[in-house]
Amino acid sequence: MDQNRTRRCCIKTRSVSYNDVMNISEYRQKKIQLQNELPQYRTICKSCSQPEFSCFCSYVKAFDSKINFVILIHPIEASRRIATGRMSNLCLKNSYLIKGQDYTNDQLVNQLISDTDYESVILYPGLYSKNISHISNTEKSKMFNPNKKLRIFVIDGTWATAKKMVRQSLNLHTLPRICFSSDKPSTFRVRKQPRPGCFSTIEAIHHTIELLGAQNNFDLQERQHDNLLTVFDSMVETQLRFIAEANLNLRTASYRREVQRRQLPEIQKKTA
Repeated sequence: MDQNRTRRCCIKTRSVSYNDVMNISEYRQKKIQLQNELPQYRTICKSCSQPEFSCFCSYVKAFDSKINFVILIHPIEASRRIATGRMSNLCLKNSYLIKGQDYTNDQLVNQLISDTDYESVILYPGLYSKNISHISNTEKSKMFNPNKKLRIFVIDGTWATAKKMVRQSLNLHTLPRICFSSDKPSTFRVRKQPRPGCFSTIEAIHHTIELLGAQNNFDLQERQHDNLLTVFDSMVETQLRFIAEANLNLRTASYRREVQRRQLPEIQKKTA
């Protein structure tokens, strides 16, 4: 009797499973439906790390500045999509982009510093920096060994992280320091500068080429280095457009709606 009951249960279970089987057509439709319901992620450009709709690679025209730039980028800065050090690296042929914070034992950095074919300096402001804006072309020529190529290390990060990077990287302490000054303000309107006279990394590199390019056989009259600013300005304008569109979009988190409603007339007046 128990065996019959068990057999009946097994038969019943099998019949239920057969009825529940989905045919292949239904399965495929269900699969497509589930795939369409998955969240859609932005496609990120592998070169500039921007979403496809804000990719600036089409503006990049890489050139040889005759100066070898080594851009030391802080990990926090490297994670930002609008990092201008990465942008500079794309524009400058034969440049280096090295991520880190303490470069004391960085093998590549130490190798570049000890390379006898180059004279290395660091672009960093301060009391012990030589301001290349205030000296003549003759003095600039005397500053560097004419038998060596010029290599400039550039720190890319916020001012706080940049100070920490220089302080911790003991190998950078041996490098002569140069800086510049300019009457023109930074055009980095999507990021606030700590004080007047501060510039983004890509603007600083452009200024440096403008001041030292001629002494390194770079033809300033061709204005190839202006491509740095072209790429930079395209990124800034794109970001400003996104900010304006976001401010005009009231379908955001509820806690921001009241603030946006108050700001809306002013925003519309600026964008008109």
